[in-house]
Amino acid sequence: MADQPRPSPARIFSSQERQSLYDIIAARRDVRNEFLPDPIDEDALRRVLEAAHAAPSVGFMQPWNFLLIRDPERRAEVQRVFSRANEEAAAMFSDDRQSTYRSLKLEGITKAPLNIVVTCDRTRGGKVVLGRTHNRDMDLYSTVCAVQNLWLAARAEGIGVGWVSIFDHREIAALLGIPEHVELVAYLCVGYVDQLYDQPELAAKGWRQRISLDDLIMHEGWQD
Repeated sequence: MADQPRPSPARIFSSQERQSLYDIIAARRDVRNEFLPDPIDEDALRRVLEAAHAAPSVGFMQPWNFLLIRDPERRAEVQRVFSRANEEAAAMFSDDRQSTYRSLKLEGITKAPLNIVVTCDRTRGGKVVLGRTHNRDMDLYSTVCAVQNLWLAARAEGIGVGWVSIFDHREIAALLGIPEHVELVAYLCVGYVDQLYDQPELAAKGWRQRISLDDLIMHEGWQD
């Protein structure tokens, strides 16, 4: 009987390496308006996508695909879908919030040189997937992990990412020819940046402030 695979010694990272990771996390921003027009270096893009593809996934399902959209006309079509939904969204807020909402730039679809659509193929791995037997949405959570990996790797490469969520998913899916069994998880605007806010933009512009971590930690169970 062949030897079974065994774990190897776990790598120990230096304090400098650990700090670099924390610095990248702290410096990550949701970018909307700071994109430069420069095309993204193909080697850097490959590294970013490899980082996304290295994300954990339920049952090693790897349910994601990455649709790269560079065509200006296609991105303009997507931007029009966003604009319609954004008007609907603005009307949902109270009068005193609407003016603030309308003053915010909430996408960089046509300004960023690249858009990436991250999808989740819910049929990949078959009808029964290890780890998804009691929570079917684990494949969606796995895909979000890939998005976060992509976002952090991009920041390390000097590339900004903005996640657009204000649109009718059915319209975008139809526009891009996404099959019904595939879920659109993230529409990302991607491009180099040389300026960023030193805190989340919505916090900087007074929309909402960060909640204290101490107010969010509970022990042994839910505590009111």
